[in-house]
Amino acid sequence: MRLRLCTSLPLSVTAAAAALPLMLAAPGTAVANPRPTCAAPDSRTFPVKTRIHGGPASYDVGGDFRTWYIDLTNTTAHTCGNIHPIVVLVDEKRALRPEQARLEFYEGGRSGGQGRDPHPVEFEKSDEDENVGAFDDGFPGFTVGPGRTLTVKVRLSVTSDAAAPNDVVANAAVVQRHDDDGDWVGESNDYRFRIEDEDGDVAEAEGEVGGEDSGGNSDGEILAGSGDGGGVRDEGAASGADELASTGPRAPHGLGVTVGLGLFAAGAVLLVVSRRWVRLRR
Repeated sequence: MRLRLCTSLPLSVTAAAAALPLMLAAPGTAVANPRPTCAAPDSRTFPVKTRIHGGPASYDVGGDFRTWYIDLTNTTAHTCGNIHPIVVLVDEKRALRPEQARLEFYEGGRSGGQGRDPHPVEFEKSDEDENVGAFDDGFPGFTVGPGRTLTVKVRLSVTSDAAAPNDVVANAAVVQRHDDDGDWVGESNDYRFRIEDEDGDVAEAEGEVGGEDSGGNSDGEILAGSGDGGGVRDEGAASGADELASTGPRAPHGLGVTVGLGLFAAGAVLLVVSRRWVRLRR
């Protein structure tokens, strides 16, 4: 399924989407050498099969980063480039604030991986109280070859002032950005976890965390970011959520797209990202 940013959205949201091309184009950048595009072989399916896996079943407030993964499987015969996941966190109490969820991802083979610093994800609150965060931070996007699976290493922690206990559902939508537009090219399964207020061992999620197997761990799999198995504690440099919270998020300067996320309050998600880019370009 290949959806333009303004497809099937309310009138007010469509109007906001119409302004996105102006916000997406970098000043002084010609629309030349377009990045590889991808299209699903079947109009009823997404071209990038997306699966979240390997995460723990709970997080301690103020605890260490915990690792999980997002598989991006290109089901087409063409290279899919400039791919940006967008993670949406929906908590039961609607009390989780953007600065309390510390999410980072590894760029992997392009310039990241072992010994390289992860990229922070800046969350913003939607009008529906979801926390919406694009994998951006100036990074140009992932590239997945035809028939290949790219596994993106992600780590998450929660600050000590977050409400607990609190149940959370994480989803990832996948956007392919173009110079002046973007396509919704993938959508993940649900990853459910609980924010806990007690110390002790964190329960590991058993088996899949929902959704179908994307075909990861196959001969075509590539690992973006290296290291630990799923759900393990990551005690590397600047690993604590509270330590990172004191520095504040870095302002993103690459991705200004979002999409009609039917499961993630489409209009609210779109307006969150578009408002952010209006502020950044002033």
